[in-house]
Amino acid sequence: MSLTRPDLDALPAYVPGRSVPGAIKLASNEVPYGPLPGVVEAVTEAVAGVHRYPDMGVVALRDRIAERLGVEADRIATGCGSVALTEHLLRTACLPGDEVVYPWRSFEAYPIIAATTAATSVRIPNTADHAHDLDAMAAAITDKTRLVIVCNPNNPTGTAVRRAELDAFLDKVPSNVLVALDEAYREFVTDDTVPDGLAAYGDRPNVVVLRTLSKAWGLAGLRVGYLVGSPAVAAAVRKVVTPFSTSGAAQAAALAALSAEDEMLRRVALVCAERERVVTAVRKLYPEVPETQSNFFWLPLGDQSADFAAKCEQAGVIVRAFQGDGVRVTIGTPEENDQFLSALGI
Repeated sequence: MSLTRPDLDALPAYVPGRSVPGAIKLASNEVPYGPLPGVVEAVTEAVAGVHRYPDMGVVALRDRIAERLGVEADRIATGCGSVALTEHLLRTACLPGDEVVYPWRSFEAYPIIAATTAATSVRIPNTADHAHDLDAMAAAITDKTRLVIVCNPNNPTGTAVRRAELDAFLDKVPSNVLVALDEAYREFVTDDTVPDGLAAYGDRPNVVVLRTLSKAWGLAGLRVGYLVGSPAVAAAVRKVVTPFSTSGAAQAAALAALSAEDEMLRRVALVCAERERVVTAVRKLYPEVPETQSNFFWLPLGDQSADFAAKCEQAGVIVRAFQGDGVRVTIGTPEENDQFLSALGI
């Protein structure tokens, strides 16, 4: 007799981007330019107090985020990255058997989170252009649906939902169904028709915006994310967050990073410029690469994905293969990107 839930035997484990000594890592959507100014110093100072518990309410950081976004602090919950907050959101919204609708392929943690919270996944295939099929997602909502996830821009395809189509979609969602706008890559959006979820829909009680400091803000190794929702939803999430899960070092680093926004924006601009250069070059060999609004792009290679990744690894470049679907490639420094293009013979 199993000592654990038998349904988990069929659940795939989350697979992180691989690191290989001596190779360039373009597999984890990290920003390659190091910590923002002031972060290392803030963490160093915070380490002196690791024998004490951190502020469980994360008051200073929540206040700082609230000030930056122009919202009240009681609308904010923080956690161990936006992925943890997605898990907490499902725990607050779903009972066993309730349904969660999300696009696929999308962030690979979604089915894992749904299963471990005993919710039922309703996966809606992406369009032929590797984007969300919002009409199909809306049609999939039933009286069992408690949550719908829109990943904008979408990981791993990089595609983005525009304002008009998102407006129309949200108008179709019943008011008793939560919509989580996962905007982990929001800072890399350069298309002004892709809405800022908070600015556009923050007044809707059933809309929750998820963001992270792991990507553009360079804190992937410290895991800080936040959620902005109605006061009632945010309060419910704060109830189920693992106590003290946002460490003292993480809180200090986040405050320092948020004080270096100009430098963050400068680095993001570098990434976006490289994104345009690299995608333009790659499309000479793979014209089916979709438009991306993230710090990565998607090669829809299907069953050739693993072989492509192995070829890149032989050239000293690690990319992220999703066998049967495609390959995700993170934008690195110009030198790293040149090595990737060289591996392709470009």
